[in-house]
Amino acid sequence: MTRSLFGRVALYLTAIIIAIYSAFPVYWMIVSSTRAPQSMFSSSSLWPGPFTSEYYSNLLELTDYPTQFMNSLTVALITVVVTMFFSVIIAYAVTRQRIRGKKVIVASMLYAYMFPPLLIAIPMYTFFTRIGLGDTLTSLVAAHLTMTLPLGVWFLWGFFKNMPFELEEAAMVDGCTRLGAFLRVVLPLSLPGLLTVAIFSFLLSWTDYTFALIMIGSDANKTVPVGLASMIGSFDLRWGEIMAGSTLIALPLFGAFALLSKYFIQGMSAGAVKG
Repeated sequence: MTRSLFGRVALYLTAIIIAIYSAFPVYWMIVSSTRAPQSMFSSSSLWPGPFTSEYYSNLLELTDYPTQFMNSLTVALITVVVTMFFSVIIAYAVTRQRIRGKKVIVASMLYAYMFPPLLIAIPMYTFFTRIGLGDTLTSLVAAHLTMTLPLGVWFLWGFFKNMPFELEEAAMVDGCTRLGAFLRVVLPLSLPGLLTVAIFSFLLSWTDYTFALIMIGSDANKTVPVGLASMIGSFDLRWGEIMAGSTLIALPLFGAFALLSKYFIQGMSAGAVKG
């Protein structure tokens, strides 16, 4: 009894320490973005205050942050939509159709995902420049798909593979076509997996710096990570505005996880139908 109680206490303490360690940088970022300039570097207190909105006002009024934010949002949303569409088609095809070498196809996509972004960013930039898509958001979306699409196919492949085919057969016996069974049975039951892929795709695209730095050269097409990095000059370090911008970057992620955490956890634990 005593040993069991000690084990639980140790487990809870470990979880609390890890949670604090993980959340502290985010907490300090938010606190720093609201702390008055005179106490930004002079105060080492962990408590917030004195408060100010100066950094957010400067960021939104004196910089291109709103344009950069919309660029990031546009690229991320398009990346999510394209990733979801092709990931579902490819993953469903390799699990339900007789395709020779389908395991090799899926494995090769995963291996492609393992290459460092910098290794393929420069050749991709050269290719897009030659076909007239250099310095465009379209080229950035295509670059992000090299990260998100292999991950989405691999994840949904395992998800669909564990889903009993008898469910689709039952729907087709009841009068559904193959497409109807897919839309009415497979997709609703795959919602946790689909949302997990969507969240990961959005996260990878939204926070990308390497591809955006190489693919985009003009200020009008810069995304938020590159725009914030450009605020760090040799003589002027506007840490308040950088912390405010980083906080605004994190807000969509916090919102997505808060609203979809239930499905995200189910998807990460392979919450498919048990046969």
